[in-house]
Amino acid sequence: MTEKKKIYSDEELIARFQKGDERAYIELVRRYKDRLLNFVYRYLNSYEQAEDVVQDTLLKLYTSAHMYREIARFSTWIFTIAANLAKSELRRIKRRRVVSIHDMGFDDKEYEIPSEAYSPEKETTSSYGEKQIQQAINTLPDQFKTVIILREVQQLSYEEISQILGISIGTVKSRINRGRLRLQKLLKELKTH
Repeated sequence: MTEKKKIYSDEELIARFQKGDERAYIELVRRYKDRLLNFVYRYLNSYEQAEDVVQDTLLKLYTSAHMYREIARFSTWIFTIAANLAKSELRRIKRRRVVSIHDMGFDDKEYEIPSEAYSPEKETTSSYGEKQIQQAINTLPDQFKTVIILREVQQLSYEEISQILGISIGTVKSRINRGRLRLQKLLKELKTH
């Protein structure tokens, strides 16, 4: 007779890992790496940078597992770590992008600024392609962008989002509603261009 393999909850796995069970860590990584990558990618819009942030998140899980307490769900804790690291990376990227035009000489003509204008080649068969939706999400202010990604893409509950961001559930609902309205407006604008 074959023995049935027990399926542990995330909280049971982190507790086992805290006691030294390396297999529990491997299982948590297996469960969360793709979800985290999807979340961080949508936040940073760069697969390579998202991979780095997820790697840092999983390293932090490994080195800081002892800090997890079962006052929140494990998913909330790990997404909070990823969100904080993604925000730090985004700030770092924005600081790096600042270039003064005065610093550029006449010899620097190879720099091209890509046009954000409508291009028929980018149009897809559906009225809103994935790129247009991602582009619209990326133009949202961070406070709306984060809640939209956590709710619409990651499909987390209002309570989980509240815990991850450290804001009230009422604020989460308000930001989601306002973010959705802005997103609809942006998508309509993209469609007319």
